Amino acid sequence: MSSAIEVVRNARARRARLSVDSATGRVRLVLPPRAPLKKALAWAEEKAGWIAEQRARLPQAQPFEPGGTIPFGDACLTIAWEPSASRTVKRVGDTLLCGGTRDGVSRRIATWLKREALRVLSAETDEFADRAGVTVTKVAVGDPKTRWGSCASSGTIRYSWRLILMPDFVRRSTVAHEVAHRLHMDHSARFYRVLEMLDERDPDESRRWLRANGAALHWVGRES
Repeated sequence: MSSAIEVVRNARARRARLSVDSATGRVRLVLPPRAPLKKALAWAEEKAGWIAEQRARLPQAQPFEPGGTIPFGDACLTIAWEPSASRTVKRVGDTLLCGGTRDGVSRRIATWLKREALRVLSAETDEFADRAGVTVTKVAVGDPKTRWGSCASSGTIRYSWRLILMPDFVRRSTVAHEVAHRLHMDHSARFYRVLEMLDERDPDESRRWLRANGAALHWVGRES
C-alpha cells in the first residue's frame, strides 16, 4: 500500500497525520520535516483497515454514460446517446443528446459541460463586476481539487468548471465571492461587507451547501 500513499513534509506538522482526500480518494501522509519515513510508512500500513473504511465512505463515481443523469444548476439532465445523431452535444429540455461512437460519449459530454460553465460563469462574472464597479481581465475554468474559484491581482478569475453542477444560488454566490476580491484581496471585514452587498442570499447558505455536497461533485464524470 505504501506506493499509493502521497507523502508530504510540512514544517508545521508536529506528528504524522494520515488522511483520505474526499475529492480524489488519494491517501496522504503528512510528516514533520525530520520524521523517519520508513517508520511512518510502517505506521500507515497498520492503518489499512481505517483507510479502507474512509474510502468506503467516499462519494460514488457518476460516469457520463447513456441514461445517466447530471446535476446542472437547478436542473437535472439525462444523457441520451443516439449513434446517428450529431457528435455535437445538444441540450433539448432536460436531455443532453449525444451522437457518435459510444466510447466518445464521456469526453463529449465533459467538453459540453466545460464550455457551458465558461459561458455562464463569464456572463455572471460580468454581471457582478458591473454591480461592484470593478473590471475582470479574464475568466477561465479548470478542475482544481481544493478550491472552487480564485482571483489574481492581475484581474484574472479562475473557476472550477464543476460550479455548473451546483444549484444556481451556490454558483452565483461563488462568483460574487471572487468578484469581491477585486476590491479586497483578503478575507477582512471590508471584504465580507462587499460580499454581503453583492451576494443575493446569505453567503453562509452556499458555504453550508458546499461543505455538505461539494466533495461529491468531484466524482461526477469519473469512471467507476
